[in-house]
Amino acid sequence: SRLFEKLPEIGDQELPKLVFFFDEAHLLFDNAPKALIERVEQIVRLIRSKGVGVYFVSQHPNDISEVVLSQLGNRVQHALRGYTPKEKEAIKVAANSFRQNPDLDAEKAITELNVGEALVSVLDEKGAPSMVSKVFITAPESQIGPIEQTLKEEKISKSPLKSVYEKTIDRESAYEILKKRKEEEKELAIEREKLEPKGRKGYRRQSSSEAFFKSILRSVGSSVGRKIVKGLFGGRR
Repeated sequence: SRLFEKLPEIGDQELPKLVFFFDEAHLLFDNAPKALIERVEQIVRLIRSKGVGVYFVSQHPNDISEVVLSQLGNRVQHALRGYTPKEKEAIKVAANSFRQNPDLDAEKAITELNVGEALVSVLDEKGAPSMVSKVFITAPESQIGPIEQTLKEEKISKSPLKSVYEKTIDRESAYEILKKRKEEEKELAIEREKLEPKGRKGYRRQSSSEAFFKSILRSVGSSVGRKIVKGLFGGRR
């Protein structure tokens, strides 16, 4: 809701900037207040133009509000088994939620899908749902165990992300910033000691640790200082 209110309008994008997946989506809609349902329906209708995608993941399409279901452009349906009248009705609803394909009986296909198979419909070039098709899900291309160095280098060299991640970025850490500040305070204390007149009564030279801690206290008023102190001592004042 906050993203919907604050993000600028950018129109239809080829790829969204951010995608939300709501798993077990029936929990979102079960016994939900009417005002919440209406808000979800409104956001689902309009947030795509702000570069945000929303996916609802559930066992049955009838777990989701009909208004929301009608706004979803991409649909992936895995196998459903139906033996009771209620289950058979759910299969029929799932099949009818697709744009029908004359070469495929969606209602029958849903009950015959195997592991790694699904019925899929996506938006075409004109923004209309494509006809439902039966597809095979590509298995993850991974391996168990360490990878050989030569194969690792080959994979890295072919990766489209190589140009981004091959550059080493060593940003200055908080530890390095504090260490540098401590060294500067120490040097400043030495310079002050040189300028102080010798033999002055009641004068006690301030240690480097005292100078450092006083520097921390002076920085408490700044946002950086507050974060440092909060990290050192916790959230209590």
